[in-house]
Amino acid sequence: MKNQFKWLAMTLAAGVFCFAQTVSAQAPLKLTLGHNAAPGNPKALAALKFADMVKEQSKGRITIQVAGAAQLGDDLTNISSMRTGTLDMSVNSQGPLSSVVPELAALGLPYAFKTQPEAWKLLDGKIGEELAKKLEAKGLILLGWMDNGIRQVSNNKRPITKPEDLVGVKVRTPPDPATVDMFQAMGASTQQINFGELYIAIQQGVVDGQENPLANIHSSKLHEVQKYISITNHKYESMPFVMSAITWGRLSADDRKLIKDAAKEATAFERKLMFESDEILMAEYKKMPSLKINYADPAAFKAATQKVWDDWEKKPFGDFVKQLRAATK
Repeated sequence: MKNQFKWLAMTLAAGVFCFAQTVSAQAPLKLTLGHNAAPGNPKALAALKFADMVKEQSKGRITIQVAGAAQLGDDLTNISSMRTGTLDMSVNSQGPLSSVVPELAALGLPYAFKTQPEAWKLLDGKIGEELAKKLEAKGLILLGWMDNGIRQVSNNKRPITKPEDLVGVKVRTPPDPATVDMFQAMGASTQQINFGELYIAIQQGVVDGQENPLANIHSSKLHEVQKYISITNHKYESMPFVMSAITWGRLSADDRKLIKDAAKEATAFERKLMFESDEILMAEYKKMPSLKINYADPAAFKAATQKVWDDWEKKPFGDFVKQLRAATK
């Protein structure tokens, strides 16, 4: 009889546990997504699309509050918040995330990719999976490799046609060691300034210029305070969409799938916007009398930055750099 009662108690307890799990899975869920982009930027638009898809596919049960324009702090702050569980997710940046996974910075080594689709193919394959595992080990779940474009240089001193033109130019770079090494190799003076403060920094002459894809230059209106945009195509940058592993651990299997599926669609949407923006914005910029557009000599820039690749192969993660160099050749 005792065994029967014991079995009954265990069965009831298991039933209550299963019921609690089901109720939890169906309970309303509110999540927060932070990013640093200005309204209208492909990153901002993709974040909103992701939130809309999650709300629709969950029939309103899961809502995502999108806090853009660095409302919750810069990328580094968002990374720290996700790792401690005080922020749920962020469409972040390659440079800041390299502070926890150094290999990420290598994706931005000079002239690694000629086109964005080349980079997407690599990130959607074995190398991207390897980086995702490294992020997970640091408490961050990769939801998608969004795109931060092929980058160009703008400044107020002169057109940048060859590496020597950067000598003495104060260039703002993100907190990304590959970008810093690249510009210092060409003689530029580099400074790290929060992207949200860059417009004023250029306006006040703290820096002469900066480097970004045209979409970022446009959405943050940097063209208003710059005289020259030089098409250097010097590097590619990814934009990892990541979630706190603490938040991920609280989700049911069904909710994880829903989040992943929506993130995949939002990633494809953002990539398309970034890819198409260059042609559209270039046409717009060429019509602006306040701006001068020029095309740099890629061969000279590649030669000037070859040493950066060689130096990075000597780093503790040099094997990854060699793997990336071979894959991008």
